[in-house]
Formats: sequence, structure tokens, C-alpha cells
Amino acid sequence: MKGLRNARASVVVIDDTRAAQRVDNFLLRELKGVPRSRVYRLLRGGEVRVNSRRVEATYRLQPGDRVRIPPVRLSATVRRAAPAPRDPGFRVAYEDDALLVIEKPAGVAVHGGSGVSFGVIEQLRAARQGARFLELAHRLDRETSGLLILAKKRAALVALHAALREGRVTKRYLALAKGAWTRPTREVELPLRKTLTHAGERRVNVEPGGQASRTLFRLVEQCAGFSLLEATLATGRTHQIRVHLAHLGFPIAGDDKYGDFELNRQLARHGLKRMFLHARELAFDHPLTGARIGLVAPLPEDLADFLERVRQPAADAEAI
Repeated sequence: MKGLRNARASVVVIDDTRAAQRVDNFLLRELKGVPRSRVYRLLRGGEVRVNSRRVEATYRLQPGDRVRIPPVRLSATVRRAAPAPRDPGFRVAYEDDALLVIEKPAGVAVHGGSGVSFGVIEQLRAARQGARFLELAHRLDRETSGLLILAKKRAALVALHAALREGRVTKRYLALAKGAWTRPTREVELPLRKTLTHAGERRVNVEPGGQASRTLFRLVEQCAGFSLLEATLATGRTHQIRVHLAHLGFPIAGDDKYGDFELNRQLARHGLKRMFLHARELAFDHPLTGARIGLVAPLPEDLADFLERVRQPAADAEAI
């Protein structure tokens, strides 16, 4: 039938190069040009089967899984509108045959969804169509810039996930917080619970019974009513640094979810257009060779420029 991917359903047997990825991501690659909303409807409706069973979008494929992909109509309009793949231009901090570490810019989601058509992973897959395997090893918030690890081999991904769970990956961030932080170092342990608002917005709160969460903060410098902090994650919960600091009364400058909204409006007029949180350092053992890798991403120009502003003498900084 014209406009169909196949006249009949196809079956794909998963090999090692395609294992460990989520089934929704697998389908988005297999069904190029099909809208994301349509792919998720196929999953919800049970038209996609893995080993003859319905699966959730978050199911991770295993070697030997048999994935039934139904015939999908792809309109000529969609086919003509499909953009040509192009290099997204992310700066590469490290790459070999097993790993890719990029410096993610602020404002780019790591994956599509929640109103975002193409995140980091989709853009890189489109630009690197010869890559048989490419998966996120961890995540960063959309407005957080900095180092992000991707795996180019399943074995590397599995080993990285184990290292992250076991705390063998050092992740350090720089955050500019409102207020005068006085302790040179402080270890913060506060339980975090994820919730959804009535509008469907995801939020995280400090609540008894939440997930154990621990962050080590180190004061880097104080300037003009702000504190530049280094945050080292001992756990990797959603929005962990942002919520820990906001709960303690030191919201991150520019944080539009947990921050000081009136202050954010003032800061935007003086050049800070986004949250001042940057994933600056990564240190870990290579998942396949065991070699120690240490990476540092300098502050992006917009954050560095704003930091210089607040470092000015108090008389000049009062305007900020």
C-alpha cells in the first residue's frame, strides 16, 4: 500500500548493538519521519509487541528480543518535510570507539518529549546515522549546561550505569546561589520526592520518606549578595542540587522552577537569561579499558560574563 513503511508488520530481532536502549527510542529510529505522538500511540495501543507481549515505552530491549513493528502510514507531506540530518555543533570533550562526552549547551533537552521534538540524543543520532549504538549514560536538566556522557557500545553503557549507581563517577557542578553561604564545606542530606502538579508539571520536594539524597557543597567565593558554590553529587536525584539549595534558602540564580522569581526578573535585565548551573567536571574509570578519565568544561561565556559583573566592587554591583 502506498505510503506504508511495510504492507505487513515486520519483526526485528535485537542484537547486542541495539540492546539496552528503551523501546520508544528504538522505534523512533526505526520509524524515521513518523511523529513522536504516533509512535507513543502505537505503544499505548499494543500495536508494538516485544516477544508477543505489550510493553511500556520505558522497556529496555534485551538481546534476542523479537520486536513486532506494525505497518505505519507516512504521508508524502511528512516525507517531503523531513529535514536533512546536520551536525548539531555540540563541542566534544572526549571521544573514542566506546564513549562520547559532549558539552551540552543550556536550553537543549537531553531527549525529546514534553513538547521537545529533538533533544541531544535525537540530534546526534540524526547527524551520526552510521552509528549502530548511541545512548545517554545519564541526564542533565534542559537549562543546565556542561558535560554529558553518551555510550557508543552496549557494554560501555552497562558498565557506566553500574559505576553511576555505585558512586564511582565524580560529577561536580558550579552554581551561583542567592545569599551569603558561610561554611567552607557542607554536606547536605535531604530526602527528595517527585510529584506532578495538577497541570502535569514535574516537581521535586524535600519530604520525609523521599529518596535519600546527598550533596557536598564547597564555597568557592562570595560576591555582591551571591555565593559561587561547587556541588559534588553523592546521589543523582532529579533536580537534586536545585532543590537542596532552595530548601536551605539559597536558590540558584535564574532557576525558574525553584528560584526567587522576582530576583530572576531583575537578573534577566542584567544579562542572566537562564539558570546559573553548570556541570563542570567529570572523573571516572573508562568502562572498557579502566583508564582514568578526568574532564573539565569551562563556564559558558554567558555565565562567565555575568559572574564578572557580580564580582565588581559593591558600589558597581548594587545595580545588579
